[in-house]
Amino acid sequence: MKKSLLTFFILLFASYAHADSAIYGKDLLINIINQGKEGNLDLAMIFTILQAKYFSVIFLAISFGVPIVFFIHYTIIGPMIFSHDRKKIFIFTLFHRTIHWLAGISFLVLIPTGLVMVFGSFFHGGEFVRVCKELHAVSTIVFAIAVVPMLIMWFKEMLPIAADIQWIKILGGYLNKRKDPIPAGKFNAGQKMWFWTCTAGGILMIITGAIMYFQDFSITILRSWGIMQIDLLRVSVILHNVMGMLMVALFFTHVYMSVFAIKGAIHSMFTGYKEEEEVEILHSIFYKKLKNKI
Repeated sequence: MKKSLLTFFILLFASYAHADSAIYGKDLLINIINQGKEGNLDLAMIFTILQAKYFSVIFLAISFGVPIVFFIHYTIIGPMIFSHDRKKIFIFTLFHRTIHWLAGISFLVLIPTGLVMVFGSFFHGGEFVRVCKELHAVSTIVFAIAVVPMLIMWFKEMLPIAADIQWIKILGGYLNKRKDPIPAGKFNAGQKMWFWTCTAGGILMIITGAIMYFQDFSITILRSWGIMQIDLLRVSVILHNVMGMLMVALFFTHVYMSVFAIKGAIHSMFTGYKEEEEVEILHSIFYKKLKNKI
């Protein structure tokens, strides 16, 4: 009983000491009192379990599991190799490539710094983790500059088509060494998955990341909906982590496909050109449309 009273008075003092805070101010006691009541999100237990037991384990499994799977694929099946003797097809404009590299460079910072923060306790916190947090924030701004133009310029071509289902069934033909024409438009189903995760998912991560970064601010409309600031923060952390898991897995996939799985594929993001045989085999629907225009 004495311990409970002591805790109550400590919290009461904290709420007055931080009266202007949306988390530690007067809402602190209201949030505690309303826990478990109807109309309250009551995410404390779920958030604590996910944060303490599952998030880091899943991130660890993805960080090691996905590269191991691709190492096995590269060892057993190897890369696709296409002829460089035929003509080259212009695919990506300078603007396309600039926006792509802007997003790509930001991801090269976002992914490792994000993982450092996930495993912050492993690094014992401190200055290194704090620097990674700030680098993560800065690279988010760079990504935010790229994400809207990227969404606009490729929106139509990234919409699903019937052939995407067939592509998924055969996993894009990456499980064998045959050069069978693969049903795909200018972008295949795998690229579309990454695009929508990167753009729509990326915008969600920018919003939730901003909420996590700034934390202590007040949104009046949330109060009218019965949502406390701490609940918004917990929801943001959960969504950010879940989307982050998908981001990490698909980013590793994108890098593997563009750098290792298809020999020379990454050159198209430097020159704008793809080998004709690569387009003919891996993007057969798009290739037929190009031939019909000639």
